[in-house]
Amino acid sequence: MDRQFQHSMLPQATHDELARQNFVKSLKLHIVKNLSPGNKRVYEQVVKPQFEREHQRSPQNRHEIRTAMQQHPHYCWWSALRRINQEMLWDAVNTSVERQLPELIERAKQSDRQLGTLTLDPDFKIPAYQTAVDIHCMPGSYHSEYIADDLAAGATYDRGVYIYGAGWLGPLNDDMGLSIVKNYLKPKYPDFRPAKILDLGCSVGHSTLPYVDAYPEAEVYAIDIGAPMLRYAHARAEALGKRVHFSQQNAERTHFEAASFDLIVSHILLHEIPLPAIRNVMRECDRLLAPGGMTIHVEAPLYSHMDTFSAFMYDWETANNNEPFWSAMRELDLTAVMTEAGFAADRVIQTFVPNGAWKTTADNSQQGGGSRGSWFIVAATK
Repeated sequence: MDRQFQHSMLPQATHDELARQNFVKSLKLHIVKNLSPGNKRVYEQVVKPQFEREHQRSPQNRHEIRTAMQQHPHYCWWSALRRINQEMLWDAVNTSVERQLPELIERAKQSDRQLGTLTLDPDFKIPAYQTAVDIHCMPGSYHSEYIADDLAAGATYDRGVYIYGAGWLGPLNDDMGLSIVKNYLKPKYPDFRPAKILDLGCSVGHSTLPYVDAYPEAEVYAIDIGAPMLRYAHARAEALGKRVHFSQQNAERTHFEAASFDLIVSHILLHEIPLPAIRNVMRECDRLLAPGGMTIHVEAPLYSHMDTFSAFMYDWETANNNEPFWSAMRELDLTAVMTEAGFAADRVIQTFVPNGAWKTTADNSQQGGGSRGSWFIVAATK
């Protein structure tokens, strides 16, 4: 059953296109549920004992585990199948998007709502660390444009993320923002009333919109480097009746005045950029936050939160799935990065927030009850 929310900008799949997309999703679930556990078994029963016989010690880090596992057929088969599944995902979605791209562009132009704004910079230079590789194997990554008013990257990302996650981010792919609002900000800071909110690296605004609903009196801004993502994000927000001011800016150095915002957030942005850029983003957050403001950055767990084998499994994304900064970011001491950026050490928080907020009941009586795990956050107040 396809449960993604059918807003007016979402590309519609034909019967055959939907069948291909559902096959990709089913194959992903088969890999995760039935094949992935085999890696731990062959490591414990075959690869690790063989390594210990040869080296008279256990593997000491994820790199040694990977070198050893790459000699075992199960891991090689699992890894190849997972990479193929990722490539099939984008191909299955692109076919649908390309077929109706002119219609989607026209629909975006004809939006009769004028709630928020869209500001693009024709002279904007995409950072070289983003043009060097197609992130997550998504063809053209988040920024490429091929025709006038192109928004294909945004449409592809919106549908692709839902299939990639098999729907676990919710019908609107908004669980990161929604869970931070419902399971962290509202219960922990009930009196916090931000007047201006900024979402860094917003992509198509999946996680931006929950802040619009949570703080209806606030002005909400969202920035990204990709013009096609922002065109789609603006049209999508308008279609959903949400007021957001989108603009094409680099989170390392924005155009906003100092002390402009009360709340600055990002969602899985940090692992998409190199360490120098992460440091710049944190310095920019320190500059942009007003006194009493708060910044929250949402990610998956760091390597320090997991055992060595789990770190090896996570590291697959860097080694095989075009995520060049994934592992480097997960090795960071983010408290040190934020204090170097200007935040007081005693005001930096690292914690976990239950996810799955989209599953909670309408009256919020089961807050956090739909959790399938947690989001890791690094936050700071000023």
